[in-house]
Amino acid sequence: MSQHEQDDQEREFDLTWADRAEHKEPSARARMLAARWKENPPGPVPFRPEPENVSSRHRSPWLSTAVVLGCVAAVILLLGYLDFRAP
Repeated sequence: MSQHEQDDQEREFDLTWADRAEHKEPSARARMLAARWKENPPGPVPFRPEPENVSSRHRSPWLSTAVVLGCVAAVILLLGYLDFRAP
C-alpha cells in the first residue's frame, strides 16, 4: 500500500470518527453571537417584517401592464412612421 493510499484511509477514518462525535464544537460565528447575546439579547423578530415602502405595494398590477403595452404600441407606431417616411 502506498503512502498516499494510507493517508487517504487515515483521513477517512478521522472524518468518520469526527462525524460520530457526541459533542461538536460550535463555529466561531456561533460562539461570537452567543457571547454578544449573553450581554445584549436580540429582541423578538416577526416572521414576516412589515414592508418599508407600503405605497409601492398598493399600486394596481394593471399599471405596469399598461405601461409595457403603451411602450410596445409607441415602438410599433414609431417603426411604422419611419417606414412610411423612407423613400
